[in-house]
Order: sequence, then C-alpha cells, then structure tokens
Amino acid sequence: MSAPHEPARTEAKAEEAENIQDKRSSLLSHLLALRKVLVISAIAVVAAFLLVFYFAIDTLMAWIIAPITARGIEIIYTAMSAALVTKFKVALIAAAVAASPVVIWQVWGFIRPALYPKEQKAFRVLFFLALFLFLLGVTFCYFAVYTLAVDFFLVQGEGMATPLLTIDNYVNFLFSFTVPFGVAFQLPVFLYLTTRMGLTNYKMLASKRKYVLLGVFVIAAILTPPDVVSQVALGVPLYALYEVGTLVARFTKVRERE
Repeated sequence: MSAPHEPARTEAKAEEAENIQDKRSSLLSHLLALRKVLVISAIAVVAAFLLVFYFAIDTLMAWIIAPITARGIEIIYTAMSAALVTKFKVALIAAAVAASPVVIWQVWGFIRPALYPKEQKAFRVLFFLALFLFLLGVTFCYFAVYTLAVDFFLVQGEGMATPLLTIDNYVNFLFSFTVPFGVAFQLPVFLYLTTRMGLTNYKMLASKRKYVLLGVFVIAAILTPPDVVSQVALGVPLYALYEVGTLVARFTKVRERE
C-alpha cells in the first residue's frame, strides 16, 4: 500500500539533500570570500608596517615625543628592548591607519551584497561619518587638549622631582589619552542609531540631561588616565556631543519595520 508514496519520498529526500548541498556551497563561498578579505587586509597592513618601520619610524617617533622634547625633557628607556618594542607598536598602529582604505574597501565588498540599495547608502554615510568623527576626536585631543595636559602635569612636578619619562610609558600614556576621545566622538552616531531603531527619542534624551552630565564624567574617569585634567578634558566635549546627538535625534524618524 505504501508503494505509491515511495517516489514522493524519494523526491523529497533528493530535494532536501540538494538544499543541504546548496547551503554548504553558500557557506563555503562566504568563508572563501572572508578568507580573501582577511588575507588582502593582512598583506596591506604588513606592507604598510614594513614601509613605516624602515622609512618613517624615526620621523614619526620624533613627532610623537615632540611635546616632551620641546620642553627640554629627554626621553629614556630602562629595558633593553623597550625602544624597539615601542617602535614596533607605533609602526603597527601607523600601518593600520595607512592600510585602512584597503581594509575598509575589502570589508565593504564583503558585506555590500547582503544590503539593499538604501541600506548601502545609509551604511556608507554612517561609516565614513564615524571614521571622520574618530579622527576628529583624536586630532582635537592631540592639538587642543594633550599639550595643555602635558604642561599641567610637568608644572605640578616642578621643584619637587626631576621628570624621567620612559619611552614605552610615554607612548602608552599618549594613546590612552587620545584614543578615548576618538571613541567618545562617536556619540552622535550612536544616538542617531538608537533613535532610528526606536530605542530613544528627543524627549527622552532631553529629559535625562542631568543624569547624562554625571554619567559622562564617570565614563571619562574610566576611559582616561586617573587625573582631573584628562577627565574634564574628555567630559566637557563628550557632553557637548550628547547635546549634538540630542539635536540630531529631534530630526530623526524611527525606522519603519517591514
């Protein structure tokens, strides 16, 4: 009695096996595409690292320690490998920045097929806006805040002790001071996304100002070195960016769900 059902069962099994094979092929193609992205990005970073390390590292290091050497303070190192390791670290960061156009292009080529045309346009705008704000935050910190902070710290030690700054500690301090500014400058983009998703709105953000004012200084205390100057220097721009994000949220519509 079950014989008439055998062809249908066989056809269903064949269709199921074909679907599984298609999924495996799709997954394999995605993995191969991802491997291509990673390989090309790694080659770009390594090539940029070699170029920076062999042709530009001395100039780059002189520019980094300029705020200290301009004040007549000599940078030292206490470990045999400290200077070389610091150069490697700086060269790697510079290489990542220099190779970022190649990396961004590869990542964009990987995720673009999964986005609709409107989503592609929105992603490009937000991505480059976020990148611009990050670079703006780092630049603002270095030229408008960092040199003032260096002067403040050195003045506090005058007449009490002689500054002996090691190259590794100084570079770590520089990055720990500037990078949080770049991250903090992403706040308007973050508020736009949360408003677009319906998680926040203008009235909500405006009514939470006093709590945000306290929160941004707590965040500034966590992200920056443990000193008042760094915390205030990050907290004030961060709160200003919150006000900008609030203004952006006022003119942002909630995304309609399909």
